[in-house]
Amino acid sequence: MTPVSTEQGYGPIVLGLPHTGTFVPESIAAKLNENGRKLADTDWHIDRLYAGLMPRVTTVKANFHRYVIDANRDPSGTSLYPGENTTTLVPLTDFDGLSIWDTPPSDAEVQARRTAFHAPYHAALRAELERVRDLHGIAILYDCHSIRSEIPFLFEGTLRDFNIGTNLGATCDPQIEAATREICAQALPYSAITNGRFKGGWTTRHYGQPASDIHAIQMELAQSTYLTHEAAPWDYDTAKAAQLRPYLTSILATLTNLAQSLRGSQ
Repeated sequence: MTPVSTEQGYGPIVLGLPHTGTFVPESIAAKLNENGRKLADTDWHIDRLYAGLMPRVTTVKANFHRYVIDANRDPSGTSLYPGENTTTLVPLTDFDGLSIWDTPPSDAEVQARRTAFHAPYHAALRAELERVRDLHGIAILYDCHSIRSEIPFLFEGTLRDFNIGTNLGATCDPQIEAATREICAQALPYSAITNGRFKGGWTTRHYGQPASDIHAIQMELAQSTYLTHEAAPWDYDTAKAAQLRPYLTSILATLTNLAQSLRGSQ
């Protein structure tokens, strides 16, 4: 298993896929408890959902599971949401706050996982963003995520279907956020919010540097929009996906068209 898979395209968009991988090395799997071995907090089938939506798009996919190490967390361990429940660089609990380990990782093990998994993913992502920027004068990172729509440990009530994150507008040109927000607002019967509970993870915040012609936006989808049930066996619902995918295509196509006008605008 290679930590990361890259497909090089030639458009201005790079799709980040940090949480769809399910690989756990045997030595790490042996330390998970029964709950942890369920791997419930996967962005199930998100790679399948986005597959084929946009020709010439670059993708960077983490093949390892977030319980090995979370590719969308600050490698220093700093919390993305201080004061709120969240999971850590190497999660100690699942999204429901329940333990996932029989033997939690030591500091040395966390460091080893940073080197073996987290660093290669981000080296690949950085390389592709810079390659695309060299081609077009601009790169747009679109970070693909999904999560269950009801998780009381993380948020109250039911999550919106489209959750757009730009760290309060800091990670991309305002036109990128506005265009994405408009498409989602018109995507009936879906609901949408911008910079709500999810404002963009470390990946979006770290790479989103509009002044350097790298823009970033995160899309967190409620899994109810494309899974049969938000529970094991986490089946992909082709009918639901067929209804959702045209809106995702519209977002990617719109951002591609925007890229040319935004090049060097900062």
